[in-house]
Amino acid sequence: MARTARLMRLMDALRRTRGPVTAQQLAQETGVSNRQLYRDIATLRAGGALIDGAAGLGYTLTEDSALPPQSFSRLEIEALVLALSGLDQLADPALTRAGQDAMARIIATLPDRQARQAMNTALRSFRRPDDRPPVIIDMTLLREAIWEEHSVTFHYTDLKGRGTDREVWPLALSYGEGHLMLLGHCRTRMDFRLFHVPKMQDLAAGTESFRPRRVALVREFAQTRGKLPEVRS
Repeated sequence: MARTARLMRLMDALRRTRGPVTAQQLAQETGVSNRQLYRDIATLRAGGALIDGAAGLGYTLTEDSALPPQSFSRLEIEALVLALSGLDQLADPALTRAGQDAMARIIATLPDRQARQAMNTALRSFRRPDDRPPVIIDMTLLREAIWEEHSVTFHYTDLKGRGTDREVWPLALSYGEGHLMLLGHCRTRMDFRLFHVPKMQDLAAGTESFRPRRVALVREFAQTRGKLPEVRS
């Protein structure tokens, strides 16, 4: 892991914790040795981060100079926390962790009173977890393909149990109740298709770039979706 990325990951870990966290926990979080962790703490302190604690006592981030101060109303804070709390229902650990890191950064920029409100919100989401089928493809690769606008290939088993190999322009992911769907433009069918992500296997980067057409294609689909069945895969 590059040094800058490692230090950012360490800062995120410190932001997520409310009390002292041990060097061993932080080292495991960032994938380094305890000795390297101590050096990274020293580097962050030298860069202006106020980190209380020492080896054997644990560390707490008390002032985060890397982020500008922000202010939100009590209801805005409650809305953000409530929305992000729903991520753990989606069975996507990377997405859940990204939300936790984002919320930790927001809290780190708030005045003390608002930060305490964010850590002790009154609104909670207690939905029963969806019974979602497992996803076996690399979701990081799929998200990168959507953002970078390049095709992906995969083996797909449709709702009737028929298997096909596809090359698709991935356009968007839809996290519905109990379902995770990929909206794509299938290069075999030369048309829009909705794919059940748990039915995708052997995902790999394709050879086609469709930049900068993703936004236009999503708009085109939105205009014609009333003519399409819910799933055409």
